[in-house]
Amino acid sequence: MTDKRSNKMWGGRFELSPSELMVEINASIGFDKVMAPQDIRGSKAHAEMLAAQGIITKTDARDIVRGLDQVKSEIEAGTFTFSTKLEDIHLNVESRLTDLIGPAGGRLHTARSRNDQVALDFRMYVRDAIDAIDHSLMRLQTALARKAETHFDVIMPGFTHLQPAQPVTFGHHLLAYVEMLARDRGRFADARRRLNECPLGSAALAGTSFPIDRQMTAEALGFDRPTANSLDGVADRDFALETLAACSIAAMHLSRLSEEIVIWMTPQFGFIRLTDRWTTGSSIMPQKRNPDAAELCRAKVGRIAGAFQGLLMVMKGLPLTYSKDMQEDKEQTFDALRNFQVAIAAMTGMIEDIEPETDAMKAAAGAGYSTATDLADWLVRTLKLPFREAHHVTGSIVRLAETRGERLEALPLETMQAIEPRITKAVYDVLSVDASVRSRTSYGGTAPQNVRKMARAWLKRLEKAATKG
Repeated sequence: MTDKRSNKMWGGRFELSPSELMVEINASIGFDKVMAPQDIRGSKAHAEMLAAQGIITKTDARDIVRGLDQVKSEIEAGTFTFSTKLEDIHLNVESRLTDLIGPAGGRLHTARSRNDQVALDFRMYVRDAIDAIDHSLMRLQTALARKAETHFDVIMPGFTHLQPAQPVTFGHHLLAYVEMLARDRGRFADARRRLNECPLGSAALAGTSFPIDRQMTAEALGFDRPTANSLDGVADRDFALETLAACSIAAMHLSRLSEEIVIWMTPQFGFIRLTDRWTTGSSIMPQKRNPDAAELCRAKVGRIAGAFQGLLMVMKGLPLTYSKDMQEDKEQTFDALRNFQVAIAAMTGMIEDIEPETDAMKAAAGAGYSTATDLADWLVRTLKLPFREAHHVTGSIVRLAETRGERLEALPLETMQAIEPRITKAVYDVLSVDASVRSRTSYGGTAPQNVRKMARAWLKRLEKAATKG
């Protein structure tokens, strides 16, 4: 049942109030209230600019700023009453402001529309989230680099196709994720740079006839410049899409590391230990220690990448400028950003907690004839065989060792000489996993001295960035 009361914030054109279902589907206050800090910051900057331009009086501006500070305090204290009938955070704040200071509150919306207001709030929210994410990713990088420095010489198998390939060090493996996260941080930094234009002043879509100073509000809110086109200013959601794309890639990296933690914790691998802080038990099997934190981090990429795809589908068919479809941009973005930050924090905790089972790792590193490439390289370097011929000789030796059930380093010299007579006992210098990792001294290689140097370089770089930030 509808009544004849119009919505006092926008309803002059309407005779009847919206149906209850329309109120429910139209309202966004249930999720966009998280933008209250950004909404209040933007409104204060707008009021101060209006006063500076003589569009409203300085007295009204002071009252507006004072009232907005009161609203902010009420929201932070949990005493603010949010109303679905006021639809969103913007109207909720403005309505309470008017209750507090009277008609001056209604002057705040001069030369502004909810279209550029929400574009501003959302942009600032995403920018704040990027800053928090960057800090969290840097902490995770630091945790990985510290663990890598501690375990720079712990030998483990390197895999291709999840089959033993060549021995590497645990520190080297962890530093691979430091590099991935560095690229992730670069993507977020790029997204932040592109989003850092202020849409406030675009108004509904065409700009405004009031003599506003958009440069003033842009600078007050920490933007590099105002947006150059009012249509694009209210219609653009690329900043959210790009941030969600960066989140999706970074969450995929966390998922890959999570998968490795899950695998490494199985008895079949037994490579690492996690304490009770990051594992759970079973309701029926008392022996279980489940890597639930890693599994949940692994799963987060689904909802984060889903948010990116969801927003992409929302935006793909929208003509310029604003359509109510765009209200669907926030809830999934907020959810993705929040869950991504939880996943980063959980992964950081796990990395700080994790300890390698060094004996199991080293034993596995020698399985599967993982030093066969070292043998082939020795044949090239010492006997001057072409690599393809050395590859063939090595394959024959591996097949023979497999038939005999022996590791390469345990194979008798005369057995290898039956395949290639020029092989000498010097070959045994390269067949151990220790010798293999020590030999990988090329830049970016797994040699322990390389790993320790790179870990320390990363820690120095991260510490410098943290101090600068």
